Parts: sequence; C-alpha cells; structure tokens
Amino acid sequence: MARQLVKAMEFAGHEVKLVSRLKCRVRSPDVLHSLRTDAAREVERIAGDWTAGCVPDLIVTYHVYYKSPDLVGAALASRFKIPYVTIEASYAGKRDHDDWAAAQAVSSAAIRLAALNVCFTERDTQGVRQLVSPARVTLLPPFADFSGVVRERNPEDAGGPVELLAVAMMLKGNKLESFRLLAEAIRHLRSSNWQLTIVGDGPKREEVEAIFSGLGRVRFAGQMDGAGVAGYLAESDVFAWPGYREAFGLAYLEAQGAGLPVVAMNSGGVEAVVKDGETGVLTPEGDAKKFAAALDELIDDWQRRVAMGRRARVFARQERGLASASAQLGEMLQGVVDE
Repeated sequence: MARQLVKAMEFAGHEVKLVSRLKCRVRSPDVLHSLRTDAAREVERIAGDWTAGCVPDLIVTYHVYYKSPDLVGAALASRFKIPYVTIEASYAGKRDHDDWAAAQAVSSAAIRLAALNVCFTERDTQGVRQLVSPARVTLLPPFADFSGVVRERNPEDAGGPVELLAVAMMLKGNKLESFRLLAEAIRHLRSSNWQLTIVGDGPKREEVEAIFSGLGRVRFAGQMDGAGVAGYLAESDVFAWPGYREAFGLAYLEAQGAGLPVVAMNSGGVEAVVKDGETGVLTPEGDAKKFAAALDELIDDWQRRVAMGRRARVFARQERGLASASAQLGEMLQGVVDE
C-alpha cells in the first residue's frame, strides 16, 4: 500500500522523496528504548541534510500505530515546523493500559501532532477521532493501481471446474487463521466442480500445507511477482479468501479489478473494499460453514458469478483506481500545505 500511495502522490503532481528507511517496528514492548536511540540518530542525519540543503513542504508518515510508532517524521516536523500528515494511522484505547502503553504514547503523540490523519476505514477513523477533532481526520477509501492487470478471463469461454484463487503470505497470526478457515470451508463444500489455487509463500508454508492435507483439488503456486499474480487472476473465476481480521486487504481490490467476485468474511476492514451482495459475498467472521455455502452458491450459479465479476471490475477500476484516489489525496495534501 505504501508504494501505491507514492504513486498516487506523484500522479497528483507532488514530488515524493523517501528520507528514511529505518524500520520503526516494535515487535515487543522492550525494544522501544533501543529503537528510540536509532531513531534519534536518524533524525539528526536527516536534519543535517535538510539544514544544508532543502527543507520539504510536508512530511507524510504511513501506518502509525502502537507497533509502528513514528519516531522520525513527527520529530522532524516539530523541529522544522513543517506540516505533518499520517496515512492509515490507528488507535486502540486498550493499549494505553497494557505492556504497549509506552509505544502507544509515541504513536498517539504523532497522531495528535498531525494536521491531518488520513484513514482507510471507518473503524480507524472512529478510533483516531478519540485523539483529535473530526476536522483533523478524513477518509480515503482503499485503492489500487490496476495498470498491471492486462486482461481478464472471458467468463463465456470458461469451461471445466470453477477456478478459486487465494493470494496471501503464509504468516503466523491472522493470516494462518485465514488459511485454517479456508481449509475448513473447502472441506464443507457441497459442490465438486472446483479447483483452488493458493498463491503465496512464507515461514508458515509447511503448516499451511498441512492444514490442506488430503484436499486433492488444492494446488500451491508459491510466491509470485505482480505479473505472475495478474496471470492467475486472469485465469480464475472467484477470489476466495476469509480475510480474518484483515486491515482491509489490497488483494481484494486487485481481484475485483480483474473481474473476479469475492467471497470473504465480514471481518476487520474487509467491508471497506468489497460491496456485499454486489461485488462479492461477505460471511460472518469465523464461520467456515457459511463461507462454504457462499462459495457453493457462486460455484453453482454461473450467471450470478459473472454479473458480480462485472460489477466488481467497474467498482474497483472506476471508484477505487489510482486516478480517483490520486485526485482525492492530492487535494487533501495541498489543503494542508496551503493552511
């Protein structure tokens, strides 16, 4: 998503420069102190460059939350009195009172400093509004760049089994739970007219393959670059991914942009990128049987599948494409600079 945002800002006419590659990722509360030290050195390095050269008009930081507090951009904004914007910040009050309180305090301070906090989902918007006034929070619907999707499958030429596709990294936590729910749903399918392809890899691959053990219609394609994923999208009929507690899921937009209807769970921020009943079907969080039932309906109903896919393509490309998002984001950022 960060790369998409850079494209959107550049498309809007802004010059974007990545000034730091320091990863402010707090994997456990006890590493915050060492990260502060690294960040302080980074701030001094950048400040020296700016003092000797050119100071930017605006600082933008992506994905500020308790596990990724901004220790660089916010400090530079304060020192140089530069307008500061966060994109995809989030706030959960419960973290103010647990082991993450110190990291959350840094994240919250950055959110309060920002002239504008741009959120992708209503849930994040509501959370951030607990820290700042509504005027300093705005919603930018998630978007994608569809320039890499060169073609879509012609549903009228699609014979043989219905091609189901899932694209995801094989990681612990919510990703692994999504794979578990998907495998459980597949085992509940009534139809036998399907084949599932899973694109992706990661440290939990052995566990994922074990979860799907015994399912003969499931194949693992491994990790793919953008062109490879686009190729699988072009040869598939339904994008099937539970998305258990996903932030929103960029893969859903990419699938819809290729003309695929989506079956997902109404979990996390997924509803921000899939129109339930129009471009896909959202089922209750954690309910593998209802997920399977939704898949069965699309597998069996060719006309509904095709109609949803066509609406998905229009929705993704016209409402959630790069051009539309760029115009909105460019206006937001220019408004901050002009204040």
